[in-house]
Amino acid sequence: MEYKHFSHEHNLFIYQVPPGQQLQCSGCDKFCDKTIYACWQCKFFLHEHCGNATRYIRHPCHSSHYLILSPYPTYPSNSFLCNACGTNGSRFSYCCALCEVDLHVNCAFLPPKVTHKDHPHELDLKHSSQTGGHNEVCKMCTKSLDSKHWSYECRVCTNYGVHTSCATNEIKIGLYQMDDGSDTEPSDHGAPMTQPAAPTAHQGPSDGQVQVELTPMEALAILMGLSNAASYV
Repeated sequence: MEYKHFSHEHNLFIYQVPPGQQLQCSGCDKFCDKTIYACWQCKFFLHEHCGNATRYIRHPCHSSHYLILSPYPTYPSNSFLCNACGTNGSRFSYCCALCEVDLHVNCAFLPPKVTHKDHPHELDLKHSSQTGGHNEVCKMCTKSLDSKHWSYECRVCTNYGVHTSCATNEIKIGLYQMDDGSDTEPSDHGAPMTQPAAPTAHQGPSDGQVQVELTPMEALAILMGLSNAASYV
């Protein structure tokens, strides 16, 4: 079965990765397992969740603009700094080029709440705007916890915060889901509202507002336009 992804010129084929074979995802740079999309000619591989990531999302960390899925960084350095985890990326990202907001694909879909074997209470996802104004220490790995980046915090225990990577190290990498099993519903706690890949404009059923939804080519045109505009600010 062939699959066409907007970021690659050739068709991709579904491939089952056998145990022990190491293939690196061209979307997130992490190793692939189980089912992937593959172009053997170019050694281009995508996890299912990277290959199926929606083209743009409305995320509560940046509600003023849509974040558009870009197959490459929008900066001359060919890399970006993820606003969520604080680490560099050189592959896919959800970005607002006008505001220089960038998220790894996995970070964009972090679950609003998690449980972890190392802590008895549920942990809530907090964005940088919700955390304190000083550096603290992650209660799981004891390394620095920068208030500029996202963290998971306990409502019960005072000053209990952990890195997003530490809180989710027991969770399968991918498009993390809501508690009800969906990954498309908005949440006050941090899960984004996703949009389909290539829909048309429609009127929302609840608020009556028109949501302008873009085709893939229109989304890329807007992305490049914002990138060019940002370079002159």
